[in-house]
Amino acid sequence: MTKDFKTVAESQVTISELMLPSHSNFNGKIHGGYVLSLLDQIAFACASKHSGAYCVTASVDTVDFLKPIEIGELVTMKASVNFVGSSSMQIGIRVEAENIQTGAVKHCNSSYFTMVAKDEKGQSVKVPGLVLKSRDDIRRFAKSIKRYDNKRVRLKEFTETDFVSEEHLHIVETYNVKIEAK
Repeated sequence: MTKDFKTVAESQVTISELMLPSHSNFNGKIHGGYVLSLLDQIAFACASKHSGAYCVTASVDTVDFLKPIEIGELVTMKASVNFVGSSSMQIGIRVEAENIQTGAVKHCNSSYFTMVAKDEKGQSVKVPGLVLKSRDDIRRFAKSIKRYDNKRVRLKEFTETDFVSEEHLHIVETYNVKIEAK
């Protein structure tokens, strides 16, 4: 039986992985696509742990690559449910890389994934509410509401805006482009 409410701590997930040469790009840094794959995995685990259901990625709201990750560093990802709707959850993920020889730790990435809980037929299912026990929990929940509101405005703008109007063409022309379309 699924609980009606869960604390943030009940659904938190932490994973660590040593970064290998096979994870690197041509510049010798860990490939961003590999990091994205790990982020999606931990978002799934956190959302599924909270909801008790299979979860799918609905959107990736933010992925900020702050510092490069080096081969040989131990990457630790910490995921928490920051916000819940009726069937959706916003998962906040912090990525840190540790130089295992010196112990130096750096914050490399912050990400926000929106996950939706599904049943066996692919229908959205209700998720437990969230118990906010600390000021950090409240801050993260409030920031998630702000991100959600910004996303709704952005989606509305993209569905209602005529991007080839004179106003938008004027904006486009201020960039390094040459317009040949009529």
